[in-house]
Amino acid sequence: MAKELKKKEYAEHLRPLQVELAQMHRWLQAKGQRLVVLFEGRDTAGKGGAINCFTQVLNPRYCRVAALPKPSERERTQWYFQRYITHLPSAGEIVLFDRSWYNRAGVEKVMGFCTDAQYKAFLRDVVTFERLLVADGILLFKYWFSVDQSQQEARFAERIEDPIKRFKISPMDLESRSRYADYTRAAEAMFRHTHIKEAPWHVVDANDQKRARLNMIRHLLDALPDHDVPPEPIKFPPLASRPARHRVKAKVVHVPERY
Repeated sequence: MAKELKKKEYAEHLRPLQVELAQMHRWLQAKGQRLVVLFEGRDTAGKGGAINCFTQVLNPRYCRVAALPKPSERERTQWYFQRYITHLPSAGEIVLFDRSWYNRAGVEKVMGFCTDAQYKAFLRDVVTFERLLVADGILLFKYWFSVDQSQQEARFAERIEDPIKRFKISPMDLESRSRYADYTRAAEAMFRHTHIKEAPWHVVDANDQKRARLNMIRHLLDALPDHDVPPEPIKFPPLASRPARHRVKAKVVHVPERY
């Protein structure tokens, strides 16, 4: 296994990829294309970090993250895919699903939150559902972030100790620790049934999170058509007078300058 990337080296690799992501987004808007990316995988595998690489540099009006909570009582009575459909993109938009309809084949299956009949119906219907999306012109990419159990344990421990990351730990995460093998079997069954030509699965080795982000973004960009659309030129004329500093004189509360 290659040694872990240092922060500086990682940043040097990430910058040109993010520039190309911005170019890709201009292409989507110029062509009226729609892009959907599913981020699935193990807890602690780094899905959120990979998503952040997109959202840092793309216009949030046209690049959205869909991270749905557990379904409400009303949503449980709907067609399973119904609440996901409302988040699909329009022309020129990107939607990044931080977990997706594949919850049914993963968490719900392993934790017993769905019946066996619901699970089997999902595996049957999702193939048709995704073929319809692709046939309508949606660019659909499915990524599974994989991490070894020892690495997962280390990341859980880090999250418990780090007050900034502690929110990432939930009772469901703690329960999943003892079900690593069950999630493995569920993922393998999911791949067998839903790895189709129109929407194949792409597995990302996420034991090194930095490399995983870089590899995933590079793969996505390489899989798209040529997307080099030059930006519209912007004229930036000089100011007519010297720049002025705005000193607020109205009665307001100023934030203390402590740094």
